[in-house]
Amino acid sequence: MFNWFSFLTYAVVTAATPGPNNILSMSNASRKGFRRAVPFNLGIWAGFSVVMLLCTAFCSALSALIPKIKTPMLFIGAAYMLFLAWETFRSAGSIEEQHARSSFASGLLLQFINPKIYIYCILSMEAYVLPVYQGQPLLLFGFAMLLAFIGFFFTLCWAAFGSIFQRLFSKHAKAVNTVMALLLVSCAVSLFLA
Repeated sequence: MFNWFSFLTYAVVTAATPGPNNILSMSNASRKGFRRAVPFNLGIWAGFSVVMLLCTAFCSALSALIPKIKTPMLFIGAAYMLFLAWETFRSAGSIEEQHARSSFASGLLLQFINPKIYIYCILSMEAYVLPVYQGQPLLLFGFAMLLAFIGFFFTLCWAAFGSIFQRLFSKHAKAVNTVMALLLVSCAVSLFLA
């Protein structure tokens, strides 16, 4: 049976935490306004979708060829989640702004060099989706698009809040970081409870 709660908790926490997409979306919107940052965010969504589909196909093929990969991937995934939890917990909460171009193409191309989304997809597929839906291409496509949409949604949230969200996050950084870290620890533990 598919564990929607653990899957969505992992996907939302990972997509909501600071990363290249979120920081650059927030930075662009705080400099140019939300409407003028939309092309960059649409580029992120397009690139994110392509990367999710490629990672899903790769994970599906690899899992079918090497079925024993699940256990090592669970341990690697759990270790990565615990590392993210530790880094999130001890983070000072300051968000460094990086200036970049804000075109559709720059948002799209960013996805192919963004390690966070590769790990996001590989772990989601190997730990949650493929054990239940291996060999069902339409469902795998749907999960890849769901992951891309969740990521896109949070880049839009970061863009919408712009500098206001940056100040709010910094003001309550310890509480936010503690909650995010505990959710990641919960996700790591839940990988072994299924």
